[in-house]
This record gives sequence, structure tokens and C-alpha cells, in this order.
Amino acid sequence: MNKFRFTIKLLAIAIFMFAFASMAQAQATRTWVSGVGDDANPCSRTAPCKTFAGAISKTADCGEIDALDPGGFGAVTITKSITIDGTGTLAGILASLTTGVIVNAPQDKVITLRGLSINGACNGIRGINFIAGKTLNVEDCVIFRFANEGILVNDADGMSLNVRNSVIRNNATDGVSLTAGAGNVKATFSNTSITGSGAHGLHVKSRALVTASNCNISNNAANGVFVDALTGGTAAHARLWNNQISFNGGNGVAAGLGGNAGSSVAEIGQDQIDNNTGNGVVVLTGGAVETFGNNSIRANGTDGCPGCTSVGPGS
Repeated sequence: MNKFRFTIKLLAIAIFMFAFASMAQAQATRTWVSGVGDDANPCSRTAPCKTFAGAISKTADCGEIDALDPGGFGAVTITKSITIDGTGTLAGILASLTTGVIVNAPQDKVITLRGLSINGACNGIRGINFIAGKTLNVEDCVIFRFANEGILVNDADGMSLNVRNSVIRNNATDGVSLTAGAGNVKATFSNTSITGSGAHGLHVKSRALVTASNCNISNNAANGVFVDALTGGTAAHARLWNNQISFNGGNGVAAGLGGNAGSSVAEIGQDQIDNNTGNGVVVLTGGAVETFGNNSIRANGTDGCPGCTSVGPGS
């Protein structure tokens, strides 16, 4: 009897290990989606899936989903390290009444979104909601027409966002909003356009450390860049270099806390800040603006850099 039980246990273990191995093999390192695919497929190149959501469950951690041809591939929630790449075709996410991409991954995961058109259809919740993860890279993407932010970062532990060669336009609230509950959100923007937002273009909130270079932050309803720590005792920093900040309905660059006892700092160098309705640059209560003195600040409601602190290389 004992020998029989031992044999049954061995058989059960073997079945479990075989099933686990089969599940692991079912997740490919590279999967594919197509406008004429089917999520019942294995997501191979010859039998692609229809949606990103259908493909992601069949893609291994640190793997990649690629678009074979034009298509609308649907909203997706990401919980692992992955690259989603639509380069070379129209890889669209039409996110009506939902969020285009939710990233809610463990703190060691790196996610890359490349070559995607993320369309909110005027009633989508937001373009990208970065809740948790180590790093999110957004490259060569267009994010537009959402009822809230184009990109929202609201993290409890601190993480990194890198946006390159992208367009974030015509979203109903902030173009980009960044804040952290603990640690720091570290974000970089390069060669990126943030325009037509219903509120601020780039809203740098509590515990957000941001650099932006060679960007166009213009035609937003409120401030182009607002560095606003919001909560007393926290910090927000934005370093802006060689950007076009124009035609915003509020100020070009504003730093302040609304009376909170935090630290809100904007650093500006070689920026073109012009034709903003309010000040080109304004220092609000609790804020600070550090200038290299090499910016062009003209044709705004109020020009100059009153209250700014002059700094220079090495200072």
C-alpha cells in the first residue's frame, strides 16, 4: 500500500512539473499582433493575435510584442517587463471610456512602449497610467484626446519615466502629471511636444525630479510648466534646457507651493519663453526659479525673470 501511495505521489509530481514546463514553453519571447489576427492563436508570426491584451499573456517576462501590420490593438494592462513595438506600421490603441495603457508591475520591471498611436476618442480616461514598476520608456508615440492626463505618474515608491521623440497633445487636463508618495519619480523628456492641454502642459508635483530638453511645451490652457510640490515638506524640481515654451494661457514657467512648506524649484537655461498670456517666468509663494541668464523671455504678458536666482555652470 505504501509503495502504491509513493508511486501515486511521484506520478502527481511528474504531471505538475510537465504542466509547469508546458506553461513556460507557451510563453514566447517574441509575439506578434495583426489587424486580422485572432487572440485564440499562439501569437506567432504566422498565427498572430488580434490585441495587445491577448498577446501579453502569451509573452514571457522581458519579451516583446510586435505589430505585423496596421490595426487597432486595444487597451492593455502591463504587469511584467515587456516591450510593445509598433514601429513601421500604424499600431493603434483606441481607448474610448478606458485608459490606453496601465502599467502596474513589480518594482524591478522595465516597460518600453514604442511607435504607438494612443487615441482617447475624446472620452478615454487617460493615455498612460504609470502606477508601479521600475522604468517606463515611451518612444516615438502619439498620445491624444483623453478626458484627463496624457500621462499620469502617481507612484508610492519612486520610479523612472523616459519620454523621447513623442507627441502628447489635446488632452483635457494636464499633458503630463507626475507625483510620488515616497521616494522620487525621476522623469526625462527629450524631443517631445506637449501641446493643447486643458490645464498645464508639464505638471511637476511632489517628489518629482524632471529634466526636459529640446521640447515644445506650448498652447496649453494654463501654465506651460508648473513646478508645484503641493504637499508641505516635499520637493519638486524641473530642469529645463533648450525648450520652446510659448502661447500658454497662464505662465510659461511657474514655480510655487500655494503656501505649503515644501521645495519647488525650476531651473531654466537656453529656453525660448515667449507669447505666454501671463508671465514668461513667475516665482510664486514657496517656489524658486534658478536661471543661467541665457534664456529668451519676451512678448509675454510680463517679461523678465523677477525673483529669479542667477546660477551658472559649477555653481
